[in-house]
Amino acid sequence: MKYLEQYRDKNLVLKLVDEIHKTTTQPWTIMEMCGGQTHSIIRYGIDKLIPNKIRLVHGPGCPVCVTPKEMIDKALDIAAQEDVIFTSFGDMLRVPGTHEDLFSIKAQGGDVRIVYSPMDAVALAEKHPDREVVFFGVGFETTAPANAMAVVAAKEKGLTNFSVLISHVLVPPAIEAILKSDRNEVQGFLAAGHVCTIMGYEEYEPLSKKYKVPIVVTGFEPVDLLQGILMTVKQLEEGRFDVENQYARSVSRQGNDPAQHVLKDVFRVIPRKWRGIGEIPMSGWGLTEKYSKYDAELKFGVIDTTAEEPADCISGEILMGHKRPNECPAFGTSCTPESPFGATMVSAEGACAAYYKYHRLT
Repeated sequence: MKYLEQYRDKNLVLKLVDEIHKTTTQPWTIMEMCGGQTHSIIRYGIDKLIPNKIRLVHGPGCPVCVTPKEMIDKALDIAAQEDVIFTSFGDMLRVPGTHEDLFSIKAQGGDVRIVYSPMDAVALAEKHPDREVVFFGVGFETTAPANAMAVVAAKEKGLTNFSVLISHVLVPPAIEAILKSDRNEVQGFLAAGHVCTIMGYEEYEPLSKKYKVPIVVTGFEPVDLLQGILMTVKQLEEGRFDVENQYARSVSRQGNDPAQHVLKDVFRVIPRKWRGIGEIPMSGWGLTEKYSKYDAELKFGVIDTTAEEPADCISGEILMGHKRPNECPAFGTSCTPESPFGATMVSAEGACAAYYKYHRLT
C-alpha cells in the first residue's frame, strides 16, 4: 500500500487541518459530489477536524442512491421473466423497489447473477444463446465507458440476446439543479475525481462562472479531501470562483479522449429521473438509434413503468444537501440496512449507510 499510505499521512493531514483553520474566517457550506468522498469524510472524521464554520453536506453522487424506484421496478419485472438471465453489480441487489428487491426475485427462482464487468454479461449471452441476458447499467460517467464497450462488443459479435437496462446519470446537470434550487446553501463543490478522469473538467467551468461557485476536482483519501477543502476555502475567502484540480495525478482538463469517443457513439443525452429529486433535464444517457436494439426497456416493454417514492424517506433532501442522514426521523430506527426505506441506506456509497456504519446516529 506504498502509494496509498502517503495520502493518509498523519503529519500531512494535521498540517492541512491547521492551514484550513488559519484560512477560514467566515462560515462556508461545501458539498462533496461523490458518495466515496462522503464515506471517507465520515470514516476518517474529516468533518470533525475542520473548523465548525465549515459545513460539509453530501451531494447526489452515489449512482445507486439516485437510481429511481421505477427503474428498480423495471429491473424486477425483467428479472422475473422465465427466459431471462439478469446480471448486475452486487450493490444493486438490495435496493428496494416498490414491493421487493432483486434478491427477492432471486429467492423466488429468478436467474439473477452478480457480475464484475459488463463483459461478463456479454460472455453469458454467448454461452446461453437460448436465453435473454440483461445487464443493469447503472452509474455516472465513471462506469459508462465499460458499459458502452459491452454494447459495442455485443454488436460486433452479432448477439441478439443481449441488452442493457440503462440508468446512467451525469454530474454537471445535477450540480446546476442544486444551484438553481431556491433552497440552495452550497457555496463550493468538491467534484468527483474519477468522473473527471473520464470527462475532464472543462464542462464545470461554465457552471463555476455562471453561478459564481468554486469547484475543486478532488480525490478520495484524507489528504486529497483536506487539500480539496483548503483549495475551496481559499477561493471562497478570496472571492474567486474557479475550477481547480487537486486530483492532478489522475485528472486532466480534457479527460480521456478514447473513452469520450465511445460514449458519444453509444449514448445520447436525455432527461433522467433521480431518486428522491425528480427529473433533471438532459441529465442522463440513453442508447443512440445505432444501438437501440440493445435497449432492455424497449425489448421488454417496460419503458412506461412509473413508481412513487416513499413519503417517509427523505433521501431527496439528503442528496440535495438540505439535510443530513441523522436528521431523518426514521434513520437508525425504522430505516436500517436490514430494513431500508431507500437506496441511501443500502448502497456502499450511500450517505445514510456511511452515517450508520460509522455510528453518526445523532
